[in-house]
Amino acid sequence: MNKSDIKMIHVDEHLLLKEIEMSDAAAVFKTIDTQREYLGKWLPFVAFTQKLEDSEKFVQSILDIPSEYREYVFAMVYDGLFAGIIGFKDTDHQNKKTEIGYWLSEKYQKKGVVTKSVKSLMTFAFEELGMNRIQIKCATGNIPSKNIPKRLKFKFEGIERDGELLTGNIYTDIEIYSRLKNDA
Repeated sequence: MNKSDIKMIHVDEHLLLKEIEMSDAAAVFKTIDTQREYLGKWLPFVAFTQKLEDSEKFVQSILDIPSEYREYVFAMVYDGLFAGIIGFKDTDHQNKKTEIGYWLSEKYQKKGVVTKSVKSLMTFAFEELGMNRIQIKCATGNIPSKNIPKRLKFKFEGIERDGELLTGNIYTDIEIYSRLKNDA
């Protein structure tokens, strides 16, 4: 399937995954700017996102990659409003594996937004992209985030010690979860 054929994934009546575009930059920035404490606890990029231009540069960095090499990155849109970002990263087409990363606005927590979005991306990765393995990495202390792969029956593989540098020059351990195409 040609990458240009996929622009949106309808998850349910409330939730849509829409490939990120420049028009999303303002909503990305506004969400980050109004939720710095909440998002910044686990997301190092929050500290470096100080003005709208920073979010525009982030979106442009995705769009600048030729479509045949670009990772799928989606805006999660809940009832027509920006709720967060989810997408693939570090995809290895030769070995048919990828990672899913995500972040969600605080006001959309506890609605199943990320769980449903990950589930939809799993189907997309396995069925449309031909992937065999998907992994999710979460900081050991980020309970809401690591509950998602647990809920979706990913297997816990281990801990990457000091795997991510958080704001304040603090390292955190990262839990690694995976799901294979043939996992039940």
